[in-house]
Amino acid sequence: MGSQDKILARGAGGDGIRVQYGALCWRPGSDGIEVLLITSRDTGRWVIPKGWPIPGLAPEAAAAQEAWEEAGVDGQVNPLCIGRFGYEKCLSVSATVPCAVAVYGLRVANMAKTFPEVKERQRKWFSLPEAAELVAEPDLALIIEGFTPPEYGRATPIAADDDDDDRPAPRSKSAKGRTNDLGPGFTR
Repeated sequence: MGSQDKILARGAGGDGIRVQYGALCWRPGSDGIEVLLITSRDTGRWVIPKGWPIPGLAPEAAAAQEAWEEAGVDGQVNPLCIGRFGYEKCLSVSATVPCAVAVYGLRVANMAKTFPEVKERQRKWFSLPEAAELVAEPDLALIIEGFTPPEYGRATPIAADDDDDDRPAPRSKSAKGRTNDLGPGFTR
């Protein structure tokens, strides 16, 4: 289990909270970054691909697998979690379970016409502000609204101590122009 999983797992499970992994599928568009949303199977609301951990797969790989199964996309997934959100997963008409979802950015390279859940879901590209407005979960909306694609590959650790390099850490701006000092691809 990686350090991100241990952080997430500490708060999950003891209170009946289940862990899931999700993919924020994105691409550069003519007017900026676009995010792919899919409809949920039960209510038809707009969501991101997400699902349960898959034995033998790292969290980001599980998120990428869910993106393929639910949205028919593949591409490059960033191994760093870009945020977390919670929601109530509907198991039946009378049963729900609280879930904590760790989200990983996935730059879409290919969209298939056929995929495992093609007959169960719709998919559509939205601008960051549109996508943030459409999702029901407030913390997911914040992740989408503040998403900045990684510009320099995998971000350096926040607590990096490199005496040979006096350059300041890169700063990026969120969709609303707020400065983000956590580095590219990270949100508060």
